[in-house]
Amino acid sequence: MKSYRAILYATFLLIAPAVRAELPVKRVLTLNVAKRIAAVAEAEANRRHLTAVIVVVDDAGHLLVLHRLDNTQVASVEVGIGKARTAAIFRRPSKDFEDQIKQGRVAALALPGATPLQGGIPIILDGQVIGAIGVSGESPQEDEDVAKAGAAASAAAIAAEGASHE
Repeated sequence: MKSYRAILYATFLLIAPAVRAELPVKRVLTLNVAKRIAAVAEAEANRRHLTAVIVVVDDAGHLLVLHRLDNTQVASVEVGIGKARTAAIFRRPSKDFEDQIKQGRVAALALPGATPLQGGIPIILDGQVIGAIGVSGESPQEDEDVAKAGAAASAAAIAAEGASHE
C-alpha cells in the first residue's frame, strides 16, 4: 500500500506542473476594489445631486456591493442589479441591448438574464471582464455616466489594492 501511495505521489509530482501550465490565470474583482469602485460612483452621484442605487458584481454577475443612496426609489435596487449583471455576463454595456430593441430587434427581450436598460458598464482589466457596475435611479444617461465614473476608477483601485499587498 505504501508503494502504491509513493507511485501515486510521484505521478502527481510529474503531472502537476504540466496541468498547471495548461490552466489559465484569472484575475478577480476583490471586495475591497469593488467597495472603492462603488465609492467613486457614489461620490459622482453626490456631486451631481442624484439619487441612485449603485451595484458592483463579479464576472459571473454575483453581487459584491450594493449602495442605495438616501431617497432612492426601492424599484432601483433590482434594476441596478439587473444592469450590472447584464454588463458582466454579456461582457458589454447594458445599453447595447436597449439599442438593439430600439433598432427593432425585439428578440433581445428574450435573452435570459439581460436587462436591456442603459446604466450597466463592464469592469475590464487587461482586456478581460472581471465584473461590472450598474446604476439605477435617475435618467438613463445619468445612470450610465455615474457607472462609467466607477468603472473608470477601477484601474486606480486595482493598482492601490496591488500596492497594499506588496
